[in-house]
Amino acid sequence: MDSYLLQLGENIRSVRSRRGMTIHQLARASKLSARFLATVELGRGNISVGRLNILAHALGVPIEMLAADAQPTSPAFNQSTAFLKKLPPGQLRDAHKLLLEKFSNADASLRRSRIALIGLRGAGKSTLGSLLAQQIGVPFIELDKRIERDSGVTLSIIFDLYGPSGYRRMEREALELILAKYPRFVLATGGSIVADPGGYNRLLSECFTVWLRAKPEEHMARVLAQGDRRPMANNRQAMRDLRRILWSREALYRQADTVVETTGQTIRQSLQALALLVGPSP
Repeated sequence: MDSYLLQLGENIRSVRSRRGMTIHQLARASKLSARFLATVELGRGNISVGRLNILAHALGVPIEMLAADAQPTSPAFNQSTAFLKKLPPGQLRDAHKLLLEKFSNADASLRRSRIALIGLRGAGKSTLGSLLAQQIGVPFIELDKRIERDSGVTLSIIFDLYGPSGYRRMEREALELILAKYPRFVLATGGSIVADPGGYNRLLSECFTVWLRAKPEEHMARVLAQGDRRPMANNRQAMRDLRRILWSREALYRQADTVVETTGQTIRQSLQALALLVGPSP
């Protein structure tokens, strides 16, 4: 605790100094006493979250910048973070893609030859992915099946034994092995890979990603048509839950390079649209 309070105090003092504010000016802006602020900056005061938030507003920085349990970040990082936070969702997605393309060190031609399909269950990732791989002459890989093969157990057992964090770890390991082994492929990912920042950023930087998008009703109908009754088992709110999941992940799915709308489309029509967007494999 003592070391963290020292770090917190240094963070506040560092930001205040960069703003060119004296401790008395900060006291007036935050309506906190200069004596109390001096105690906090020396690492001797345990400031509440509410007061820390007031300080963050007075200094014009995110509260997490002050609360960070690490060395103060550079002004360039802080300015970039503040700038990105002000961008509307569409421009933020574009900025994210530009950063990945510029600084991920991924080979552009290699990335284009690795097609990754994302989307919820029932989007058509396995069906369309397999057909697309045959059409362009590359291996087709299903990430969840690769995880099961490498671990020797089913996904349900993985979740029972290791929980979501254990599954995420295996998912990232499987993805890394695939990237190391195959220069060209079509990959069908799990629907929740977008919820893992590390794995999803890796996917976005190394693969040409396609969101197979469909309405919730179509997702459910396709899963049920495959004979899988689990989505409806003992759950009268299954459709509402599906809509909630899709809504919560939509902004993440939109980070993909492109989107193929499969609602109301035949497999052939969706495959044609997908092949047209992907283009011939390098």
